[in-house]
Amino acid sequence: MGLSRGPRLSGMQKQVLSLYRPFLRAARAKSAEDRQRIESLVSSEFRRNAKEVDRKNFLYIEYLLRRAKKQLDQLRSPDVVGLSALNVSFSQTKHPTN
Repeated sequence: MGLSRGPRLSGMQKQVLSLYRPFLRAARAKSAEDRQRIESLVSSEFRRNAKEVDRKNFLYIEYLLRRAKKQLDQLRSPDVVGLSALNVSFSQTKHPTN
């Protein structure tokens, strides 16, 4: 008999989980203060979305995936220093450099 390693994940669940680590990796390139804020926000947003978003609402989940991928690309930019929460997704913010 084989050992169970937990519930099987759908393809969409795997896509969501595969975004978590890259966000944390991108946060490493930021200042210590920004990194801590980003990591905290990423963790809380992923947890909140896991609880609040209906697993069968595929269109909305796909929208969140696309938006998260765009925001991850933006976060990887050296000009971007953080994220801010908006509703149930992420939003990039840029501090003034004046």
